[in-house]
Amino acid sequence: MADAPAGPAIALLLPERRRFAGQAPSPAVARLLGRADALPPAQAGERAQLQRWFELLPRGWPVAAITRQHDAGDAGLHAWLRADPAYVRPDMTGARVLAIGELGLTPAEAEALVQPLRPLFGDAGFPISAPVPSRWYLALPVDARLPDFAPPEAVLGDDLFLHLPDGPEGRRWRALLNEAQVLLHNHPVNQTRVAAGKPPVNSLCFWGAGRLPDHVRARLRTVATDEPTLAALARLAQANPGTGEGRLLDLRHLREWSAVEPRLVEALAQAGEAGLMLDFADGAGWWLRAGQRWRFWRRPLAALA
Repeated sequence: MADAPAGPAIALLLPERRRFAGQAPSPAVARLLGRADALPPAQAGERAQLQRWFELLPRGWPVAAITRQHDAGDAGLHAWLRADPAYVRPDMTGARVLAIGELGLTPAEAEALVQPLRPLFGDAGFPISAPVPSRWYLALPVDARLPDFAPPEAVLGDDLFLHLPDGPEGRRWRALLNEAQVLLHNHPVNQTRVAAGKPPVNSLCFWGAGRLPDHVRARLRTVATDEPTLAALARLAQANPGTGEGRLLDLRHLREWSAVEPRLVEALAQAGEAGLMLDFADGAGWWLRAGQRWRFWRRPLAALA
C-alpha cells in the first residue's frame, strides 16, 4: 500500500493492529475481512499513514508549519519548529519521556511557562509562542540550519537522551534544551501542578521543522477528525479544487476493536460499489467491496495481526 489506490468511497484511518491485541473480530466482520482484498504492506508510522492520503508540494513533512497555520493563521511568515511542552521523569538509566503536548495545561499556565523562555529563544533568533496550550512553536529564519529531530511517537515512552540531536547543530539545540529545562524546573506553575498531582512541564520536544507547503492535495474530499495534524492538513487541502471524492474517517483514537466494528459496518453500507478501505498505522490494509460477499470459499479472518 505504498500509494493508496484511488477509488474507495470511504477510508478508515486506524491505529496499529497491536493496539487491538487479543481482541478477535466478530464472526460477521471476520467473514468480511476474510473475503476482502488485502492490500500490499505499506510503510508504518503516523507520517507514512497520512502521506498515503495527502500529497504535499514541495515534498516533505513540515508539521510545525501545517499546524501553525491551523492554530494562528500566520505560518507563511516564517519557517517553524514545534517546541511542545513535555514531562520527563528521571529513572535509573536516564530520563523517560512520559508526555508530550497534551498535559492538560490551561492557556494561562502555558503563557506563564513560556514567559521565561522568551529571552532564551529570542536571543538565539527563535522567538517562542504558544497559541494553543499543547502546541508551542519556534519561529525560524528561512535559512536556519537544523539537525534531525525525532518525532514524538519515537520519543514518547523512551529515554530522552537516546533521541537528542547530534553533530555541530545538535550541540546548540542540546544546550538550548538544557537551559529551558533549568528555567522550567523551578517554575511556580510546575510547583503548583505537582502539588495538585498533575504532571509538570519540565522539558520540550523539538520536531516538525519546515515551511508551509505551497500545495496540499487530499485523495478524498472530506475528512472527519479531531486530531490537530490531520485537521490542519484537511483545511489546507480545501483550497485545492482538484481534491478527489470520498470521505476519510479518523478512528485512530479508538482503543477497543468492538468500538471500531459498528463504524466499519456503517461505513461499508454507505460506501456503495466503490467500497471501503481500512488503513492501519502499521501499514496493513484491506479493501472491502460489495461483490466480495460471493467469495464464500474464503475463510474468515482469525485475527487482525
